[in-house]
Amino acid sequence: MKKHWFVIHALSGQEFKVRENIMRRLEIEEMGDLIEEVLIPTEKVTDVKMGKKREMTRKFYPGYILGKMALYNDDNSLNERTWHFIQQTPGIIGFVGGEKPAPLRKSEVDSILNQVEDKKEKPTPKINFTEGETIKINDGPFENFTGAVEEIDPVRGKLVVTVVIFGRPTRVELEYWQVEKIS
Repeated sequence: MKKHWFVIHALSGQEFKVRENIMRRLEIEEMGDLIEEVLIPTEKVTDVKMGKKREMTRKFYPGYILGKMALYNDDNSLNERTWHFIQQTPGIIGFVGGEKPAPLRKSEVDSILNQVEDKKEKPTPKINFTEGETIKINDGPFENFTGAVEEIDPVRGKLVVTVVIFGRPTRVELEYWQVEKIS
């Protein structure tokens, strides 16, 4: 039986728990020959809360899990064993596509897997800034100053901000985590 990638709808916020349930049950029920891989596409993001920089994991598709499995037999009929295994896993709502889910196209899978691989390198900032936006500096020698965003470098996670020091506008390079948006 050929394995394809399918999208599984899970309870939002329960994706990791559902994946653990699937992996645990795979061993117990000896389903490893039918279900090859279960993936939750994520990226590492950095955030600053109460002056502290923290790193966390953000899901690309909250409420969804990808599974590479043999959902259909060679004659294109539904593989009941795989279908019921997934449907009876706690926290799963069902397959995207209902009673006859379609597998993801190779280009879609490649795009998702490349996106996951690209985001593994370095954590990206959780907050996106726009040029001209007013921000407050929370850390460093210019703490408590406000300024305007002049340039944004999302690859390095840095901003060039213009602040007024001694009555003169001065350009300062800061990291994303050193500033916060002013609401």
